[in-house]
Formats: sequence, C-alpha cells, structure tokens
Amino acid sequence: MSSTYARRIREVQPSATLAVDAKAKAMQAQGIDVVGFGAGEPDFNTPQHIVQAGVGALTTGDTRYGAKRGNELKEAIAAKLKRENGLEYGAEQIVVSSGAKHSLYNIYQVLVDEGDEVIIPAPYWVSYLEQARLAGGTPVILETTEESGFKIGPAQLEAAITPKSKLFIFNSPSNPTGAVYTPDEIRALAAVIEKHNLVTISDEIYEHLIYGEIEHLSMGSLSKKLLEELVITVNGVSKTFAMTGWRIGYAAGPKPIVAAIRKLQSHATSDPAAFCQAGACEALKNRRMSDEAVMSMREEFDERRKHIVQRLNALKGVSILEPLGAFYAFANVSGVFGRELGGVKIQSAMDFTNVALDKARVAVVPGEAFGSPRHVRLSYATSRELIDKGLDRLAELLG
Repeated sequence: MSSTYARRIREVQPSATLAVDAKAKAMQAQGIDVVGFGAGEPDFNTPQHIVQAGVGALTTGDTRYGAKRGNELKEAIAAKLKRENGLEYGAEQIVVSSGAKHSLYNIYQVLVDEGDEVIIPAPYWVSYLEQARLAGGTPVILETTEESGFKIGPAQLEAAITPKSKLFIFNSPSNPTGAVYTPDEIRALAAVIEKHNLVTISDEIYEHLIYGEIEHLSMGSLSKKLLEELVITVNGVSKTFAMTGWRIGYAAGPKPIVAAIRKLQSHATSDPAAFCQAGACEALKNRRMSDEAVMSMREEFDERRKHIVQRLNALKGVSILEPLGAFYAFANVSGVFGRELGGVKIQSAMDFTNVALDKARVAVVPGEAFGSPRHVRLSYATSRELIDKGLDRLAELLG
C-alpha cells in the first residue's frame, strides 16, 4: 500500500509533539490521570476583549470570505511591525495565513525545489525539518550544545553555506530550547546572511516571551537589503495572546516572495476566517488591554520557568540549561541512560519518554523529534500545581 502514496508524504514523519499530546489525551479520556507537558499551547484563556471582538464580528454578520477583513488586519500587522520591530512593510508585503505553521509551509513551497539545501540549527522545532522534506529540500543540520547555549555562531553558519543553499531557518526565542540570541549575536549572523545573499526565515512567534535583560531584535530591521530582499519575518497571535485555536499567523517580507505566497495560498486556503481576523485586529490594535494581558501571562510564565528549572535540576540524572524565552524546559536526561526504570533499560530520550508516560503517567516530548536524543521537552504552559504533580511523579520514578 505504501506505493499508493506520494513520495513526499511517505518520507515525512508525523508531528511528535502532537502525537504525544494525542496519546496523553487518549489516556485521559479513558480515565487515566496523566500530567501533560507536551503541547506548546498557553493554558490561559484568550483575553476577553479579543473574544468579544470575534463574537461581535459573528453577530453582525461578518461570516463571509475574509478578504475584506484581511485588509484591516494587514494594516494592523504593518503598524505593529513598524512600532515594535522597526520593520517597514506595506500591507501588500504581508500574507495572513491559518497559523504561523501555515505561513512557514507556504514559504517552503514557494522557495524550495528538489535538492535545495535548507540550513536548520538543532535542536529545531519538528516542522522545520519535515516541511523542508515536503518541499523536496535537503535539510542541513547545524548542531549546537549546551555549552554554546544551544546557539550557532557566524563561522558555523558560513561553513554550512554551499551553492545549493536556498534557505536558512532562524528562531529566537527558540522552540524547543528556550534559547534567546542577543542583539549582537543576531547582527553577526545577519552579516553572513547579507554577504552570501542567503534568504532567511526569522520565526519570531515567541518574541514577547523573553525573560531577563535580553531585548528582542528582528533580523530584517538591520539593513535595507535584509528587509527588502532576504528576510521573511514570520509571526502570529497564537503564543502572545493565547489564541492558538484562532489560527492566525502571518509572513512579511520581500515583495516578490510575498506575491508568490499569495498566489499559492489563493489555491489552498484563501484567507482565514473573518471573525478570527477580527479578533486578531483587536489584539494588535487595542494596545492598552492587550499589553496588560501579555504582561500578566509573561510574569506567570516566568515564575513557572524558575520553578520548573529548580525542580528538574533536583531530579536524579537530569539537568537543564536555564531557558530564557518561550515556555519550554529542554531537560538533559542522558544521566539516566543505562539505568533501569520501571523494568525498562533506558538507552535514549525516547525510552525515557515511553517509561515516563507508561509508568509515571507523565507526558513529555522526546528530544529525537528535535534532533537531540539526549533531551526531553517539557512545556510549562500549565499550572504550577500540575508542574509539581508531574515532577513529583518523575522524582518517584527516578528514585
């Protein structure tokens, strides 16, 4: 039967993060008490003023195709990018899609051909790799370490560039590690990108979830050439405003690339739902209420971050480099390798993940999915009560 399906889907792996979350929810549906650290989704409700804007759009009949509403949203995005990121884009340089993942998929499809190389730092978000394969591209993985803060340097990037290099994927703050590049580090990478005319996706979906003193810097803001020719900025409202289910993401970048994305999307999904766009407009335009909500969520994430790092470092055989952004803890479990837990000898992060779920009823994501078989990812986008409950169970498992 495998020959029935196209090569592109035979070679692509399912999303490990969604698979773990689905298995945990299936167990919960059977009445099993599972603590889930899998999905990258804020546990807060969408702020009420945003919900009211979406409901208002529905009750006033804004239920047709979203193109008309899309003009208002693109203008709101353009204003946001100028105000917060120093990016000067017109509305015609922005495409709104059904989530930032959809925006990324579009970019891959319009830029990457068979055999083109896509440079991806590891650990990486799972879909970066699989979307490259779907487009026929060849992933070129740049390994990082905890000693480097899970970050690449300019020399490492330059050494990876070949005549086949078509696209570079840059993500700060990072999923899964929580690494955050400093402005100087971003400038150093940008110099290499500009020197080699390397088209770059700057995925900034976690820009408002940075803890500590590092300031976010949009790579496209560093020069006219980067802005107009090389950098495509991807973002959305999902993580910042707890709007994952609204499915609103966007790409902003050079006019020819955006025009190609728009052409592709016209034959796929067209525009997102009009009432969802209305909610996104409210999130971006009502700055006072939105900023208050974002600050409140970020403060709570920060407290959870500190707490989960302390708890993980106290577990036998587990260590963690402190994450400075997003809402993930990327824990090194290699200290457990070779031990027997729950009757299973642990040889990999996947083994650890399976035993944690089957024996301790705790769902984490194996690092193999992110290109790092020594780690597991835990999302702390859950309550402190559940964080403690899950880590108490892991502590008991690890003895």
